[in-house]
Amino acid sequence: MKNALIAQIAPILGFTPSLEKPKNKALAHYAMPVFALAKEQKLAPNIIATNLAKKLENSELYSVSALGGYVNFKLSAKFLDEIAKSALKEDKNFASKNNSKKEKYYIEYISANPTGPLHIGHVRGAVYGDSLARIARYLGHDVHTEYYINDAGNQIDLLGISVALRAKELLFNENIEYPSKYYRGEYIDEIIIPKALEHFGKEIFYDENRVLELAQFGKDLVLEIIKNDLQDVNISIDEWASEKALYPRLEPVMALLSKSSKMYEKDGAQMIASSELGDDEDRVVVRKDGRPTYLAGDIIYHEYKFHKNYDHYINIWGADHHGYIARIKAGIHFLGYDENKLEVILMQMVNLLKDGAAFKISKRSGTAILMSEISASIGAEALRYIFISKANTSPLEFDIDALKKQDSSNPIFYVNYAHARINQVFAKANISQNDVVFADLSKLDQNAQDLAYEALCLNEILNDALNSRALHKITDYLKALSASFHKFYNENRVLGSDDEKALLKLFALVGLSIRVGLSLLGIKAKERMQNY
Repeated sequence: MKNALIAQIAPILGFTPSLEKPKNKALAHYAMPVFALAKEQKLAPNIIATNLAKKLENSELYSVSALGGYVNFKLSAKFLDEIAKSALKEDKNFASKNNSKKEKYYIEYISANPTGPLHIGHVRGAVYGDSLARIARYLGHDVHTEYYINDAGNQIDLLGISVALRAKELLFNENIEYPSKYYRGEYIDEIIIPKALEHFGKEIFYDENRVLELAQFGKDLVLEIIKNDLQDVNISIDEWASEKALYPRLEPVMALLSKSSKMYEKDGAQMIASSELGDDEDRVVVRKDGRPTYLAGDIIYHEYKFHKNYDHYINIWGADHHGYIARIKAGIHFLGYDENKLEVILMQMVNLLKDGAAFKISKRSGTAILMSEISASIGAEALRYIFISKANTSPLEFDIDALKKQDSSNPIFYVNYAHARINQVFAKANISQNDVVFADLSKLDQNAQDLAYEALCLNEILNDALNSRALHKITDYLKALSASFHKFYNENRVLGSDDEKALLKLFALVGLSIRVGLSLLGIKAKERMQNY
């Protein structure tokens, strides 16, 4: 809609304007600030705004006025009707226009250690990353998504030891004392141990020389669990990158770092001068015994990614990784790449409530609240919606019982109910949405025009959400649009009215925005509310 207005006024102005949304919708749908022009032309902003408003007068598509340093535009009912008609005719591409340029996104998310199933703390990044990729693709960008598998290092060895100890206790009744850092959980008892016993025999649990073999076997089973859990909530990953598979690149990458003169030896270890780029101190990349550190693995991984030349490299991490950003960017910089292309989005903590009490999340203790459990309890769609509904920069707290309610207090129910209501009205009218595309919206009252305008704002919301990385703006929009629709529905008679087809066209437009908006969050809009 904004693009349609820009297309109309740009030829008259002789330049492509920047349009904003004023807070007061009654004043205008869009406002064009002229302060930059005032500096250039050395005239007062209000004079420039007045001159431009006169130049843009006499249009059937909008009314224009000047106020201070802004030129304000109010879209006409005729203009809104034409845009609505185009939207409904081309519904598969509705709101898909990219407002900038086509770019390449490399998005890495989840990347939890493959030592246990995903727990509720991982879900926020999983849903955010998948939704971000969906939105970017819909707006025409090239997107590659990736899960970085940390399948090398101490945590994998520890998985093998944990499985062996638990097998001795579970299968052979040995008394075992578990250090607190060891992994425990039903997935070890019910999946890894039985399959390892079947595949290797009991000897595997007693052979210290085969701990890594057992660990790798367990890791592969855990990855299957993770992939199935993600599939259950409609999340797919383009590529699963193995840390272990990248380690042959260690020597050439370390050689590149050495050439930068930012790697040096200290007490027999190889260090990088990461403090020069904002890190608290320089960091070890190769220990004095020749073993690479966790940081070395991440530097190798980022060299592997940056070699592919994307415009945006987005890592979605937990909030506890904040201090890690500077050292990764230092490694990228010392390798000769532009570290500013790396964007790290941090997910704040999730607090899960049930009956007002908080759940404790502990992956190793075996008392974690698993992603699969929450999905089974509230449904994948409610799970996806709630994890996008708040800015990732803020902690998220929700009660699973609230998301089971079938009333307006449950946001996903409220939005779905709007979409289902629209389908119900069309069913009662016994016509399809294609039958109302050419109905005339312009004869409807101002409340209807305002609802049409709101429904047509989805493209702007999507572009803003992507560019600001604030995906909660989409759920905010869907909830507000649904509220406006419910209010309008309750205050107006549709079926049997003189404006029935025009009102049904308006409803079809609202339904289209809800349907597309939800789909980009990985949610299929409900056609009916039975068995919700």
